[in-house]
Amino acid sequence: MRIAIHHTSHYQYEQPVPYALQRLRLRPQSGPGQNVLEWRVTVDGVEPGTSWTDGFGNRADLVRHERNKLEIVIVAAGTVETVDMAGIYGVTYDTTPPWIYERETLLTKPGERVQALAESVRASSGQLDSLHRLMNAVHTMIVYKPGSTGVGTDAETALRDGSGVCQDHTHAFIAAARQLGVPARYISGYLLMEDVAQQSASHAWAEAHVDGLGWVGFDAANDTCPDDRYVRTATGLDYRDAMPVSGVRSGQGAETLTVEISVTQVPGQSQSQSQNQSQSQN
Repeated sequence: MRIAIHHTSHYQYEQPVPYALQRLRLRPQSGPGQNVLEWRVTVDGVEPGTSWTDGFGNRADLVRHERNKLEIVIVAAGTVETVDMAGIYGVTYDTTPPWIYERETLLTKPGERVQALAESVRASSGQLDSLHRLMNAVHTMIVYKPGSTGVGTDAETALRDGSGVCQDHTHAFIAAARQLGVPARYISGYLLMEDVAQQSASHAWAEAHVDGLGWVGFDAANDTCPDDRYVRTATGLDYRDAMPVSGVRSGQGAETLTVEISVTQVPGQSQSQSQNQSQSQN
């Protein structure tokens, strides 16, 4: 299907900001299961001047603001064509080998709860079965509750408190998968939800490297594997590697961030028609 996305991040400041530096990871890339037909990122109406591909394969932009500003508006928008791959992203031949994703981070550091979770789903029937059981367990143990956690909440804390958002489900899954000896990585992106076009945050899920299949997606927040409703934007060891916007600023006063995201299906086009038009544009 074709999915249209419009993502606005509106930063407002109590006092003028003389200097700010922002790194953006807001550009989905074409690959297994998705083809980016059009995409544009603007900051205050202007396209970023510096762009590169980071070590995880994410397309990133660097934006520098050097005048007193009371607001910064970042818009990422475009159309992506997706195909249902039954959650299987597959084997990739990039610069980041799977074993890199066995490394723990501050957000995925295992404690007693993560270790107990991993042991509870360890199955003799195989690696893939253990991962599906892990996804089910995390979905049950962490109740979706917006505002109950923050960007610095780690997997152990989310499991202890029993509530969180998709970021927390993803960190808990990743942390336990790594305890099972399975490379696991964080994916940020967008999800087309039924009857919910307007959203206040992007989505997150995990991918685990399964023997014989390569990377396989697991969305513990929704207890399902990704299909053609998902658009992946960035990947990393945890949220900090894949967060849409990060940066530093000088000046005093509080910062307020408002996020508005629209994710809708483009109507009136069959799958075969969209594939033919996509091929003609490449």
